[in-house]
Amino acid sequence: MSGKNNKWIVCIILIFMSINIIKAQNTVKGIVMDQQSRPIDAATISLIKVSNKEFIKGVITNTKGEFNIENIKNGTYQGIISSLGFDDYTSVSFTIDGKDIDLNRITLNVKTENLDEITIVAEKPVVQVMADKTVFNVQNTLSATGTSGYELLRKAPGVIVDNNDNLIVEGKTGVLIYIDDKPSVLRGEDLTNYLKTIQSSDIEAIEIITQPSSKYEAEGNAGIINIKLKRDKSLGTNGSASAGITYGDYARYTSSVSFNTRNKKSNLFGTYSNRFGKSFSFIDLYRTQNNTILDAKSETVNENNSNNLKLGYDYFINSKSTLGIIFTGNFNNSISNTDSRTLIIPSGNSTPQEVLVAGSDSDTKTSNLYTNLNYRYKDTLGYSMNVDLDYGQYNNDRANLQPNRYYNGDETELQSETVNFFNTPIDITIFTAKVDYEQDFLKGKLGLGIKYSNINTENEFDFFDRINGQDILNLDQSNDFAYDEQIHAGYFNYNRKFKKLNIQFGLRVEQTKSDGQLFSSQNTIDDRVKRDYIDFFPSGGITYQMNQKNSFALTYSRRIQRPNYQNLNPFEYKINELSFRKGNPFLQPQYTDNIKLSHTYNYRLTTALSYSIIGDYFAQVTESQSENQNFIITRNVADQKVINLSISYPTKINNWWSVYYSLNAYRTIFEANNQDFVSVSQNTLSLYGQNTFSLPRGYKMEISGWFNSPSIWGGTYQIKSLGSLNLAFQKRFFSNKLNARLAFNDILYTSPWKGDTRFGDLSIQGNGGWDSRQVSFNLTYTFGSKEVKKSRKRKTGIEDEKNRI
Repeated sequence: MSGKNNKWIVCIILIFMSINIIKAQNTVKGIVMDQQSRPIDAATISLIKVSNKEFIKGVITNTKGEFNIENIKNGTYQGIISSLGFDDYTSVSFTIDGKDIDLNRITLNVKTENLDEITIVAEKPVVQVMADKTVFNVQNTLSATGTSGYELLRKAPGVIVDNNDNLIVEGKTGVLIYIDDKPSVLRGEDLTNYLKTIQSSDIEAIEIITQPSSKYEAEGNAGIINIKLKRDKSLGTNGSASAGITYGDYARYTSSVSFNTRNKKSNLFGTYSNRFGKSFSFIDLYRTQNNTILDAKSETVNENNSNNLKLGYDYFINSKSTLGIIFTGNFNNSISNTDSRTLIIPSGNSTPQEVLVAGSDSDTKTSNLYTNLNYRYKDTLGYSMNVDLDYGQYNNDRANLQPNRYYNGDETELQSETVNFFNTPIDITIFTAKVDYEQDFLKGKLGLGIKYSNINTENEFDFFDRINGQDILNLDQSNDFAYDEQIHAGYFNYNRKFKKLNIQFGLRVEQTKSDGQLFSSQNTIDDRVKRDYIDFFPSGGITYQMNQKNSFALTYSRRIQRPNYQNLNPFEYKINELSFRKGNPFLQPQYTDNIKLSHTYNYRLTTALSYSIIGDYFAQVTESQSENQNFIITRNVADQKVINLSISYPTKINNWWSVYYSLNAYRTIFEANNQDFVSVSQNTLSLYGQNTFSLPRGYKMEISGWFNSPSIWGGTYQIKSLGSLNLAFQKRFFSNKLNARLAFNDILYTSPWKGDTRFGDLSIQGNGGWDSRQVSFNLTYTFGSKEVKKSRKRKTGIEDEKNRI
């Protein structure tokens, strides 16, 4: 790194060394637990002045059950604590006189009521709406039984999965996926395959963060979805084991085991899970091009064998310092078989002139190995520092055989045949280092951080012509693509509370240097593209707690979506005889400005209105090439505007019936900056509903479903309505240690999609789907100590880079 390019990083380090500490006003803190020593999330704490019973301030507990009420003047107070399903708790009076007050551990008693001799005990709500995120508690969603992490995202409130496996949140694509507070290493098909190996029984919650602060990576136009895996919080040794079967068109099997052993000086934890079996999908494309109709129907059977491993160790050096290491590995072997038939019909004719019968048999082996070394320091004076070093390797080795056979119109005579074989290994190495620092400053909290990341990728594309059973390397169709990228980042973030008002603002700066180079026998003008640019990402928000039940928030953030590494490879390769794919080395990042106004009533009912502008929106488009051929490429095609209204409401009707409903109504406007792109706009309504019933003899039943009205996917496909209806049951045995769940998903088989697209002189009518109508059965057994002490949560530094593979 040159001195010129790192001046702003040096400035941030100097700020670290020069800030004076100014202690905040008095603070009241504590931790809220249930009778089994489990932390209670989202409990309400109201601070009341004893002299006149005046309400002073209200907060809610975090996932650790902790709360902090800051900037409290001297005086005598009481705390009133309430949470759904528990008896209210009123603390003894305490006096603040220039010192902080620690209420220590507060235990709430479960509120129970007798209904036909069945005791109903409160649980964490299915959805929790918080000031900065929406939390979807998977463990209380019965219909999640037997599903994977990928399928579970379709059930998450406000989340839509399109026909290219893109995630749409509040009408926008470009979501950064986190796993346990750190972004996933994968993207595209590899990310989808990985999420399919994570079982719903191993997921604790899904967090949807639409307006991240400057502390988070700037990547992700639509924000962040954080998948939090279960981690036992108890002292001693404990864990769980589960096994399940899901049957759609084929059977799929899953199993997992996790453990956690913790004492006062160390914590060892680990998880192993697997998924194997077959799945089915189909896609039909009716294409009109150059006065020719190409009617293609494809079916794919994919056999997947995936194994995930995570092993971690924390050593508590002293009360302030912790050293930890995490190793994660994902190993996936996928065998895919695709059969397709394409009728080639001249315009005006009713019978085909030719029929292309093509196949694609592929064997893909993928491995992801990542190591994180972490040091954490936190004292009682408000100082904290987090240091992460990460190293990771991603390897993908794919072999693909493509036979293409042309027949005459009635398929009685073979006219020609070409068979191609492809070997396409991908190797990516990632290294990151980051430091995050926080301290009290000017009666608030100041955060500072720096990060460095280095990504090296090697993509080989070896094209073979198979002639008389022999594979002959075709140098004109083969290439190597190398891509190197460095990102230097720094940020500051400041947060301060003023009685009923809370302000937060920050700025993140990122410098990106990249060098993409194509090596092939064909000379092209775009065989090397180098870039060096600096971006600024401001963010901020104001929260106003009008009274105990009403709060308002106004937030703003600017974000970026960088292209996938593979999308920058300019070389063209064959999908089949009629379709090609090539990258675009001049593809520009897309930038998003978001502003959002929200209101929360009684910590439950949340209404939000947001407006987003996305510049240089890039989409995967299909363009014509010669008379019958087409190629798929990603281009910057338009500017996008999204207006979104969202309403979320989790509540309990009575002791045996709880509900959750969410609604997103948004208008999407695409304004073309590419002459072949058709400017479009669309009003879309997305609904999710869930009803959970507690039945006699300890049974539970859940009815849930989602619905999406006509929408636009990827800026090009206009999709018709689709949805899903799900039904699930649960029963616990052996003092709740064994949990049995049975689920029926997409009962009416209404989730397959239909839509059409147009780009230039090419138009496509398409439909597709998968074996989404399924029945699943799952057993989960938990064992070990119940003396709770929460194990450490942390982010790693590899984050954003891993998600772009």
